[in-house]
This record gives sequence, structure tokens and C-alpha cells, in this order.
Amino acid sequence: MYRVLTCLTTEHDWRLVLLACAICFLASVVVISLFYRAQATQGRVRFTWLGLGSVTAGCGIWATHFIGMLAFDPGIGVGYDEVLTGLSLVIAIVISAIGLSVALCASFRWSAALGGAIAGAGIAAMHYTGMAALELPGQVIFAPGLVVASVTFGVLLTAAAFSVAKDRDDIRSALLAAILLMLAVVSLHFTGIGAAEIIPDPTRMVGAVLLSPQSLAYIIAGITATILGMSLVAALADRQSAGKVRRQKLLLDTALHNMSQGLCMFDADGRIVLFNAGFPGMLGLSAEALTGHSLLDIYKSRQALGYFTGDPEASFASVTAAARAGRSSRRITQGPNGRVMRVLEQPKAGGGWVATVEDITEISKAEAQISYMARHDPLTDLPNRRLFLEQMEQSLRRVKRGEQLAVLCLDLDHFKFVNDSLGHPTGDQLLMAVARRLRECVRECDTIARLGGDEFAIVQVGTRNQPIEATILANRIVDVLRAPYDLDGHQVVIGASVGISVAPSDSSDPDQLMRNADMALYRVKADGRGAYRFFEAEMDARAQARRSLELDLRSALMNGEFELYFQSIHDGGDEIIGFETLVRWHHPIRGTVPPTSFLQLAEETGVVVPLGEWVLRKACAEAAGWSRDVGVAVNVSPVQFRSPNLVPAVAAALSASGLRPGRLDIEITESALIQDKESTLTTLHALRNLGVKISIDEFGTGYSSLSYLRSFPFDKIKIDGSFVQDVGADDNSMAIVRAVGGLGKSLGIATNARGVETPEQLSWLRAEGCSEVQGTLFGLPGPAAGIETLLSKRNRRRVVA
Repeated sequence: MYRVLTCLTTEHDWRLVLLACAICFLASVVVISLFYRAQATQGRVRFTWLGLGSVTAGCGIWATHFIGMLAFDPGIGVGYDEVLTGLSLVIAIVISAIGLSVALCASFRWSAALGGAIAGAGIAAMHYTGMAALELPGQVIFAPGLVVASVTFGVLLTAAAFSVAKDRDDIRSALLAAILLMLAVVSLHFTGIGAAEIIPDPTRMVGAVLLSPQSLAYIIAGITATILGMSLVAALADRQSAGKVRRQKLLLDTALHNMSQGLCMFDADGRIVLFNAGFPGMLGLSAEALTGHSLLDIYKSRQALGYFTGDPEASFASVTAAARAGRSSRRITQGPNGRVMRVLEQPKAGGGWVATVEDITEISKAEAQISYMARHDPLTDLPNRRLFLEQMEQSLRRVKRGEQLAVLCLDLDHFKFVNDSLGHPTGDQLLMAVARRLRECVRECDTIARLGGDEFAIVQVGTRNQPIEATILANRIVDVLRAPYDLDGHQVVIGASVGISVAPSDSSDPDQLMRNADMALYRVKADGRGAYRFFEAEMDARAQARRSLELDLRSALMNGEFELYFQSIHDGGDEIIGFETLVRWHHPIRGTVPPTSFLQLAEETGVVVPLGEWVLRKACAEAAGWSRDVGVAVNVSPVQFRSPNLVPAVAAALSASGLRPGRLDIEITESALIQDKESTLTTLHALRNLGVKISIDEFGTGYSSLSYLRSFPFDKIKIDGSFVQDVGADDNSMAIVRAVGGLGKSLGIATNARGVETPEQLSWLRAEGCSEVQGTLFGLPGPAAGIETLLSKRNRRRVVA
């Protein structure tokens, strides 16, 4: 090794030595970079990088050798054989290609070391071929030991460089591998130079060198550096591009494996190309069960686990056919643990499709809950009207097969009174208790529904024994629902009214069956409630007539068909002290419609509110024009009394007519007073503040008369005509009239007896102290045009009992 050091220090131009080392380091960096690029690719791209790496390695190593040779100055003229010099370059390229190929492409453990050793041997072959190309006046003799040492350095260091490069792809490893490769080339070259001993021989002649060694070295170095630089730029650019692609792939993989949906890509034959981490678990399979398999295999595996119930072959054929036709497919399937999965298969360009699997268990539960709530009553959990009609339509299909169906509509009797007196929470408890009892009355195949409020309905299906079965069920419902209810310490007793229609005898249309049952129910309530009734044909005719009357009633007010009649009110003698206002309807076709035919209908339809306001305005206007300062009484219905517009309507009527408020007497029936006591008293006090008088009409027929007499100072009590008619014939009626008269005297309230028809009734009422009387005994009610005639007869014929 001393010979090597002596050769370097005394026989070399250090400037060119350093240039050779620089070129060698640059070549090593480029080769390692190209090695990494080839390692990161496959197929043709890898061989492209291998080719470029081989050429770069060969040129770099050859340039290092040639510049190193130019740096060598043995003291005699030196030339180079062109053929051998060129052959050394070819050897460097070819053997480098072989070594790189082995290092990259072989799959055994020591492939990198073996490839490096081959490349090291190629460096040695290139070096000694280049040494053989020397032309000088003398002979070159090599020291065998140093030759072996140089080859060993080259082989081992190159093997180490390739092993480091293949093991890790980072800056430190790349720098270490480049340094090892540079040391391999440099140590082999300069040890090989030191191994050569030149024996002068004057007989050998060498051609003149046109350029100085320094100039030639710089030219070769420049050309080589350019080639290496371009290769390095290409490697770095590709590395940056590959790094960007790798980062994008990492992001894509991260997104793919962390998405909430499972994703799987299939080729045109239905085989799995790739899938994300969530896909196997959503189908209840393992990743091993999917790798290398097809969609048909997935179907069969899931069928074995009980998650797939269809025909695997048929399902697979359907999906592949849809993908080939460019159609998307969507289906719902079962997942593990009862989960619900939605699978969407979208065809992709070039064949195959992409399947996404989404867990929609919670969505399905929410949709089912929403659907359930949309079809059920939230309070009783019974079907609502919508679901009831749907199930009735389904049940009606059985009617076509000879079966019969009964529809039962029922209302709770006195529910409104319970709801208003005990409060809505208690009313809700009552409805839930009713629903429980109804469930116990029917079979599982029957349907119970709450239609709203206290209205329920039942469809009784699957029987050929109608109307017997419906009769049994209706009787049971009436009996069960009339039993007492214990609600938060309150014992409540109600009843039920039931209307029944039967298909197909009454109708096979759901809406018509409901209307028929409603008409039967209406008839039950009109007849006294607490019973059941089947639909009859005349009910429909009666309902049609009622509907026609309702339509006429709604237009009567606009057409001016109503007229006010007045009945005189007398004191204990014959003196007229006021008039009670009555309304008459003169229909252009029906003629005069009696109040008993339309007032109840007006109450039920709400027409009574605008009609009552018209009566108020008209009565006040008429009374304001009378010649005597007598009163005028106007009856206010319960519906009108609960209207928030009642007090403003009374005030407006008084203001518009100019009538003194004290002349107006508002008559209120007891039925208007039994609901919402606080609101009722508020309305009564508001009317009293206007200055009008307030009377209780039909006294004795309600529920809470005495309590209201104590709560509010009424001006008058009107005794119902039913008691007056029985005076003299019924001791009970006489006792009631006598008691009311005594109550009026004690409270200082005037009493008015209605329906006086005979002198005997009048005489008895006077004897009992009734302060006011009215009835047909004093004449029939008449229109406003006859009032002045009555008022002008001050000395009327006295009626004597």
C-alpha cells in the first residue's frame, strides 16, 4: 500500500485527482438516485431507469478512470489506444447494467450485494481494460497483491453501496450509498494505478497528444458532468413527481380506508380489484374472504352466514348485466348483528363497476319511526285515520272473495264535560284507558283507530256472519266503556254511541262506508246516545236533506231571508214591559222554515255566530225606534256565548243603534254556563260593564244554576215553558215553579214564566209571585211592523184568570 501512496503523492496531478473524485461523487449520487427511481417502478418504466442508470454509471466510472489516468504522470509520454479505451467504456456500461438488474430484479435476500459485486467486477474490468489501452515507451508490470486488493475494494464497497441503497430510501442512506460507491471506484482505480510498474523501453514510440492532459481532463469532466447533471435532474424531477403521486396516493388511501362507506371495485368479470378497510366488515366477512375472489364468491359466503337469502348465481348475473349495460343498481341487504346495508353499484368506464356499502340501520330506524308516527295516534298508540283507511282498503279486498266487513264508528258520551271540568291531562288519561279497553274487545285481525278527539273507529274483518258479529261487538263496546274509570282519584263514568255500516251490503267504498257509519252514529246521538245503530238507507236521504238545508242556511243570511219576530213580555198585570226577539226564515222555495228545523243545525255548523250578531244589530235598531221605552230581549246561544266576538258585537250593536244599554236583555241558557267557569264569569262581567241586563233562560234544565246564581248577580230568571205547561196538573212542576219564584224573591231577582197559554196558568203564576209572564195567551209573535199597534193600546182588555 506504500507504493500506492507514493504513486499518488509523486506521480499524480492533484488538481486532476480532485476533479476525478468530484466527478466520481457526482456520478455516484446520480447512480444511486437512478437506482431508487428504478426500484420505485415496475415493468417498462423500471427498465428505462435501469438503462439510464447503466449508461450514467458506466460513463461516470469511465470518466473517473480516464481523468485519473490523465492525472497520472509517469515521467514519460503517454498515449491511448482508441479501441481499448472505447471498449473499457462499453464494459463499464454493460456490466453496470447487469449488476443493477440483479440488485433490483432478483428476489433473494442477498440480491443487492450480488448485484453490487457484479458492478464492482465491472469497474475492475473497465479499469484494467483502460490500463491496457495505455500506449507508452515501456512495459507495464502489475503487482499481483495490489491488483487483488484493488478488485476486492471495488467489489466489496460496491456491494455495500447497493445493499444500503436497496435497504432504505432516505437522504442519509442515499448519501452513504453514494459515498461507498465513490470509494469503490476511487480505491479500485488508484490502487490499480499503484499496482502498475512501468519499465522504460526506448524502442516503443507513442504518438503525440494534441491536447494537454489537463485540457483533455477538463473536457471529459465537463461532458460527463453535463450528462450526469441531466440524469440527476431527471431523477430528482421524477422523484419529486413520484413523491407527489405517493402523497396523493397516501391521501387517497387514507380517505378510502377511513370513509364511512365500504367500497369495492370489480373488473368486468366481477372479480375484486380493490376494497377499503370498511367493506368486509359491513358485509360480515373477513378481508381474507375477499382477496382474490369475485362477487359471486361474496354472495355464497354471505349465504353461508345467513346474510343473503337470494340466488347467488341469479343475483351475480343481474349485477354484471346491469354494469355491462351501463346501468346503476341499488338494493338493501342484511349485515351482521341485524344491521341494514344499502348497496349501490355504479358502472365504470372500461368495464366493471364500483360498489359502495352504507350502513343505514339508524336511518332505517328513523324512517320506520317517522312512518309509524305518521300512521299512529301519539296519545293512544292506535292507528290514525290514514292507517285506518289503508287497512280498510286492504280488508275490503276480502269482500270480493265472499267475506263481509263491518265498520264501527263510535263517540264517547260526555267526554267533553269530563275534559273541560277535570282538565285535559285527565281527558288524555281517559282516552288512553278507552283505547286499552277497546283493544280487549277486538280480535288481532281487527283494526282499532283513533280518528281524532273522542272519535274512534273499528274495522271488523274476516267474518261471514254480519251483522250478527258486529252486533255482538257493538254491545260489548257499549257495556265495557260505560264501566267507571278511576283517574287520579276521580271516578269518571261515560258511555259510547256506535254507528255501524257493513260491506258489501252498504257499500264497498272506504269513504262511503265511513260516511254511512257516521250517519248511523249521528242517529244514535240524536236518539239519546249510549247505544248502537246500523246504517239504513233513509239515513242517507236524511243526511242529504240536512246537507241541502245547511247549504241554504249558509246563504240565507247573505240573501236577506231572515226576519225578526217579537213576542210581548208583560208584568204581573197586562202592561207590556218588553219584547223577546225571535228569528224566522223565509226561504224562496221551502217557504217559512220553523226555528226547530234550523236553529240546532246553525249551532252545529257555526252559522249561529254571524246569525246571532245580525239578530243583535237588527233587534237593537228596531227597539231604538219604538215609541215607548220598553226592553228588548235577545237570546244568545252557547256557541255564540263562547265566541270571543260576543262582547264587541253587543257593544257595536248598541253604538250603531243608539239604544240605551239598560233596555237590552241578553238571555243565556244554562248549557252555555257549565263550561270553563272562569272564562264564563269574565264574559258575564264584561257584558254587565256595558250596562245591559243578563237573564238565565230555560232555568231548571241545566246542571249548575244555583252555583251561578251565587257567583253572578243575574237580573232575571226565566222559568222554562215545560214547567209552566204542567201547572195545575203536575205537583212536581208546581213545586219547581213555586221554588224558583221563592228563590227569585229571596235573591231580589225578577222571574219570568214562559209559555203561558191559559188564564188558569196566568192566575196561578200571579199568585206565586212571578213578576213577568209571556206566552200565546197574550198573542202570537209577530213582525216588527205590528209592535207600535200593541204599544198604542195602553188600556188593553184585561185577561182574567
